[in-house]
Amino acid sequence: MCGICGKLIFKDSVPAPDSIGAMCNTIVHRGPDDEGVYTAPHIGMGQRRLSIIDLAHSACPPLANEDRTVWLVFNGEIYNFQELRKQLQERGHRFATNSDTEVIIHLYEDEGTACLQKLRGMFAFALWDKRREILFCARDRMGKKPFCYTVTPQSFVFGSEIKAITADPDVSVSPDYHAIDQYLTYQFVPSPYTAFKGIKRLRPGEYLTCDLKGNVKTQRYWEPPLPTKTSAPQEEIEAELLQRLRESVRMRMISDVPLGAFLSGGIDSATIVALMAQESPRPVKTFSIGFEEEAFNELPYARLLAERYGTEHHEWIVKPNAAEVIPLLVRHYNEPFADSSALPTYYVSKMTRQHVTVALSGDGGDESFAGYDNYAAILDWNKWDVWPLWLRKMLAEGGRGLLDSFPHDNNAACLRRGLAMFGAATVKARRLQFGTTLKPEEKRLAYTPLFRDLISRPPVPEDPLAAYPWEEGMDALDWLMRHDQNFYLPDCLMVKTDIASMANSLEVRCPFLDHEFVEFASTIPSRLKRDTKGGKIIFKSAVKDLLPTEILNKPKTGFGLPIAKWFRSDLAPMLKETLLDETSERRGLFEQRLLQKMVNEHIEGRRDWSNRLWAFLFLELWFREFID
Repeated sequence: MCGICGKLIFKDSVPAPDSIGAMCNTIVHRGPDDEGVYTAPHIGMGQRRLSIIDLAHSACPPLANEDRTVWLVFNGEIYNFQELRKQLQERGHRFATNSDTEVIIHLYEDEGTACLQKLRGMFAFALWDKRREILFCARDRMGKKPFCYTVTPQSFVFGSEIKAITADPDVSVSPDYHAIDQYLTYQFVPSPYTAFKGIKRLRPGEYLTCDLKGNVKTQRYWEPPLPTKTSAPQEEIEAELLQRLRESVRMRMISDVPLGAFLSGGIDSATIVALMAQESPRPVKTFSIGFEEEAFNELPYARLLAERYGTEHHEWIVKPNAAEVIPLLVRHYNEPFADSSALPTYYVSKMTRQHVTVALSGDGGDESFAGYDNYAAILDWNKWDVWPLWLRKMLAEGGRGLLDSFPHDNNAACLRRGLAMFGAATVKARRLQFGTTLKPEEKRLAYTPLFRDLISRPPVPEDPLAAYPWEEGMDALDWLMRHDQNFYLPDCLMVKTDIASMANSLEVRCPFLDHEFVEFASTIPSRLKRDTKGGKIIFKSAVKDLLPTEILNKPKTGFGLPIAKWFRSDLAPMLKETLLDETSERRGLFEQRLLQKMVNEHIEGRRDWSNRLWAFLFLELWFREFID
């Protein structure tokens, strides 16, 4: 696990090593153990290393092949590297290290870009092919590791984080207002865009090539599958599910440094810890955080699992004063990020790093086994589809028109959302409506004429979430899970985990996101994943002997933060001082009267605006950190 950066110069010159070093300096937190820099005609590559496999300095990238014509910087872990290494050695390749990084180089020599098909792991890398004068860059299938880039008239610049890119003198910084509009819609900026004009991200399962003429070509090499559903008996499916997940956990326990696990108290992380305990000769180190607010505190459930498996358990209570870290989060996230659970993720990572360098996580189970309750809430509206669409649309539009004459209070907002769901033509439309932060009517009230003008200027980019197609043969639940695997998982959840953990120099591994496990899970019929009682039906059945019944039967609880309460108490001054001061007003993007109304109504307890307020707060702090 590391941080990478670099620059391909189109003219015949050598990047200055000091400039690559300056880029590396911005991401030291991603790799505090070592640094490597390579420069040659046209190319400069840098890496900050968090040493996990082969701790020797000689294994620090950039690494090269035998004749030094292929160079690589690499962030991530290749879990099947030992198997691949053996195959490559049998073909005559010679290895200079015991690292997984070097496997990619030799595999590329044999198979070119097709090498990606054989890699099992999480990764983002850049590979310079000196003979072909091509830079080849890739991101793993599920989007666990980030890769950002930009193209200037002089060069192609890349990095694990945007701040590494903006450290290059060729790169100018300005906000992308279209992306900011998408952020306020979805709580994150969807790939391939970023909040910075001209800076992009590779999408999950995508690679690119760039030549010395500045031609950049991107191609998707993998996406969440839509296979034929299995007809095997449920007992056989459960047995294979558990066997495959056990294998995924075992592969992710390979490490030359101390290893542990996040334990939230939910079924996913509890299962991972249970399987780790069965594979480990020593007690597993587990890490949990909780809150004084009972509704958000899962520590009692985490303790049940820790006691059952005799783990070396650690806990920490997050209090409102911990929110002092918000400005630090803004610097680390590089972009506006509206998921407030970034804060507890940061703190559990910080606590965990005091004891281990690698932690396994339960991320990814909900997207494969329909664990989110919003799936049921969305699908429940399908019962109205027996009414003709023209009639539903007419009634919805009439109802919205009537509501325009009433104040925009909580009741009116709920009615508007209900009318939008009622009048929607498809599950796809309902998913987009249900999953938004600012609703259309709230944007109409919040956006100033200036901001509306900025986001109407061409070229207006395509909205990736709205454009995602409905494939033939999909049922509604399949589409919802696949949509989240394409967007919410890589662009929100994985960003949250990657940034919060790497800010603390901690590597996080996710067994549920092994692509072979995801492909297997996609063959399981939807009816075995969710019914009227809830999600993860077959998963719960498969792991029932591993977990306490209290965890198996507990209601679904997200990794949330009592931000609504905190905004009414300890964080109220920060809200006022940031959103309602002269700096925010001079920016001129949002109606100050509405922001004042939202802050006042929330603090006085008249309406819960906490999600919107967090989004606006993080955005304003981002402007001050990166743009002003």
